[in-house]
Amino acid sequence: MFAPRIDRLTSSLVRDILALATQPGMISFAGGLPAEEGLFKPQDAGIDLNALPDTLWQYGMSEGEPALREWVAQRACAMGLACSSKQVLILNGSQQGIDLVAKLLVEEGDRVLVESPAYLAALQVFRLFGAQMHGIRQDNDGTLPAALESAPNARFVYLTPTFQNPTGRCTSLRRRAELAEICDQRQLPVFEDDPYRDLSFDAPAPAPLVSRLKSARWIYQGSFSKTLAPGLRLGYLIAHPDFYPALVKLKQAADLHTNRLSQFIVLQALQRGLIEPHVARNLPIYRERRDAMQAALQQHLSGKADWTVPSGGLFFWLHLREKIDGMALLHAALARGLVFMPGDTFFAGEPEYPALRLNFSHSSPDEIRRGVAILADLLNTIRVVPDFSCASEVDKLAQ
Repeated sequence: MFAPRIDRLTSSLVRDILALATQPGMISFAGGLPAEEGLFKPQDAGIDLNALPDTLWQYGMSEGEPALREWVAQRACAMGLACSSKQVLILNGSQQGIDLVAKLLVEEGDRVLVESPAYLAALQVFRLFGAQMHGIRQDNDGTLPAALESAPNARFVYLTPTFQNPTGRCTSLRRRAELAEICDQRQLPVFEDDPYRDLSFDAPAPAPLVSRLKSARWIYQGSFSKTLAPGLRLGYLIAHPDFYPALVKLKQAADLHTNRLSQFIVLQALQRGLIEPHVARNLPIYRERRDAMQAALQQHLSGKADWTVPSGGLFFWLHLREKIDGMALLHAALARGLVFMPGDTFFAGEPEYPALRLNFSHSSPDEIRRGVAILADLLNTIRVVPDFSCASEVDKLAQ
């Protein structure tokens, strides 16, 4: 009855447990949700939604509002990515960009290089379109150049070098230059996903990796979900001229154009200079919560896990020293009022090691302390090697 690719369609564990994570009294370290008190609300920022232009209620351009595309291009140029507004495509969230790129570049059986571990919703999309994914190992500075250099030929490489999801790592300028040189030498197209750039706690994030490319083709995408509000569902991609026309046609075929109301709100925020002050007000909240989680992890999990303190983004990535049954741990945690993400689902193939992803942005410091204490208590009792995948157990969580 269905197209053959539907047999490859998997559910996102993050989305499946979102309802559980938002239950009253539940401490959630699961999804990458911004802090509730940090969400951008246009009415509070002086944007009058009762004075919208009449033209806003008509169909718009598939590429996006021209003024918004110009602002996006200017911001990209300011951070080192030379481009023009003619290369900008406004998206219904950056997740749409992943879908469009997969439609553009992936035929069943094509090889795609991904970080190991990698953003699980990207893996979900690439898998749906039949990609054969090859994981590229990382260290604390991100993707290993030697691993990329020795990887088999592929249609493209998918990278998130700035506060990577799930590990939180931020690749140095020197490493970015090394990786860009390898991609140039191999003429390997690069798809760089960059939704967390503005959430940098200690210093400005390095320029995008694709800004270092000299000849390889590229696609770069960002989002306003983490800096303003996920409910706006507004992202963008900027593409090499060879890719852009086909991406616009794919966008047309998908949904004609992106929500014009969200585009208007974000454009107003940009034109009025509201985004930078809004982010600046939120960073102390996130920094406090990151530091609370770091202190709690040191107190309760030293000797049981290894991790790096993230300098931005929303996540801690715990490399556990003992093998665990991740889903059994999650079930037990739910019974104690805690939810998190087992690490298995972030690997394209077999997990390289036992791991957990913990989000710190959505919980208060007190909730973080209580949640980490619960997790540590559970890790003392659940150490069984898993004999089933996380995906196979998803449905049971909602029952």
